[in-house]
Amino acid sequence: MRIQVTRTGGFAGIERHAEVDTSGRPDAAQWHALAERAVAAGRGTPAAGVPDGFSYEITVDGRTVHAADPRLTEDQRTLVSRVLKEGA
Repeated sequence: MRIQVTRTGGFAGIERHAEVDTSGRPDAAQWHALAERAVAAGRGTPAAGVPDGFSYEITVDGRTVHAADPRLTEDQRTLVSRVLKEGA
């Protein structure tokens, strides 16, 4: 499973992109479950955010959803954080 996150917005307006490929990872099942829940709660169009807040584009195996602060679900927040931390 390939998970991609793009974060835009914020005070400085800097875009950040990261990707994780779960193939061969010992924790792949946990990534898959988290990604499925995060995508299920996403929107098909960009979500309305708040001034200087972050907006996210989450793509899991070609399916893209959108989310924005402060309305991220806990699963979306966890997934975004993990991908941006561990992804290249």
